[in-house]
Amino acid sequence: MKFKIGLLFLLITLGLHAQDRDATEMAINTQLEKWHKAAADADFEAYFGLMTKDGVFIGTDADENWQLDDFKAFSKPYFDAGKAWSFKTLERTIYHPKKSKIAWFDELLETQMGICRGSGVMRLDGKEWKVQHYVLSIAVPNENVSELTELKKAHDSLLIAKMRAN
Repeated sequence: MKFKIGLLFLLITLGLHAQDRDATEMAINTQLEKWHKAAADADFEAYFGLMTKDGVFIGTDADENWQLDDFKAFSKPYFDAGKAWSFKTLERTIYHPKKSKIAWFDELLETQMGICRGSGVMRLDGKEWKVQHYVLSIAVPNENVSELTELKKAHDSLLIAKMRAN
């Protein structure tokens, strides 16, 4: 009888932890969807309000490692013109250790550049999950890597020389 009660207690406890985890992952997913929608709607305040004050956005170009204020300055003309960017989620995986104020994720997105991969870190800021670090990459099929490498060879050579000189 004690075994059955212990087993029942364990199952209830595990179920409650799973519910907490599911609720956290749903909250993170909702915030990411709001973030992408704010960009699609060119809503500057909403978009940047969903990032932490020390947020970082790493874009598809090797020169795009934006600290928040620089990213805002770069992005403002696009938002002001009513044409930021539109990313639609194809799939997303969220990783969240229990009781942590940090989570990370990866996602595949349908974008104006075709399929892209986003990955990042979310941080619980007060009671709200916000994007702290985001990396956007263009997904390139393996069979096209050689062609792409040749296409960007001259640009990369110049950038590598510039970076090594610093």
